[in-house]
Amino acid sequence: MDMGLDSGAASNSTDACHDGAAAPRVLLVIPCFNEEASIGNLLGEIAATGRRYHTLVVDDGSSDATSAVAACRSPVARLAHNLGIGGAVQTGIKYAARQDFDFCIQIDGDGQHDPRAIETLLNAYRKDPANITIGSRFIDNAGFCSTRMRRAGIKLIVLALNSLFSGGRITDPTSGMRLLDRSAIAFFAKAYPADFPEPISLAWAMRAGLTVNEVPVEMRARETGVSSIDGLKSASYMIRVLGYILLARLVRSP
Repeated sequence: MDMGLDSGAASNSTDACHDGAAAPRVLLVIPCFNEEASIGNLLGEIAATGRRYHTLVVDDGSSDATSAVAACRSPVARLAHNLGIGGAVQTGIKYAARQDFDFCIQIDGDGQHDPRAIETLLNAYRKDPANITIGSRFIDNAGFCSTRMRRAGIKLIVLALNSLFSGGRITDPTSGMRLLDRSAIAFFAKAYPADFPEPISLAWAMRAGLTVNEVPVEMRARETGVSSIDGLKSASYMIRVLGYILLARLVRSP
């Protein structure tokens, strides 16, 4: 993969803490595949929060102008080939590990994640530190709507994770908005699942003794594109994820 960065107008610090202590260094990892229509707006929203987060857009082999649009506001890691969401996210995690960040927060490039919720994740960590803090769509009826089949699949995945592993009670294993602390960054920099990375990464982490917490967040309808697990794909996704979770329970993760 090409880990060279295209320089952009990204900020170089964060003022996420205001208690007089040294401010933590926070990296926002933004995986993108053909998101030229949404990435500019998302980076603008991040800047509008007034928080000087570090950002890294990971262009997962896009065929459109994603990198060019993003490079106006952020460093960009351009991958020579499409690795999928798992490879794109781990690229950002490896960068976070090498650059000694305190936190790495994943935000999808399609506009579903509201950058204002970044502080929600950080505040949740301050109050109840866990190695992984997930932005959940399902706590307190946070307002997320999806198909009946997809909701049923998520419930089965939740049941499997909560039954087979300890370290936290999960409601939203497929959420792509999550905070990793230093321990989780170090763990996932070494290995990260290529297939179904959100739920499988949780199984790997909990199997290894990492802790997981959740905080309610609201997510928006995607601005462009379509979900890869809608319709009949939801059933296939659920069956395959359950198989991987069982393997993670029986076999030590990489």
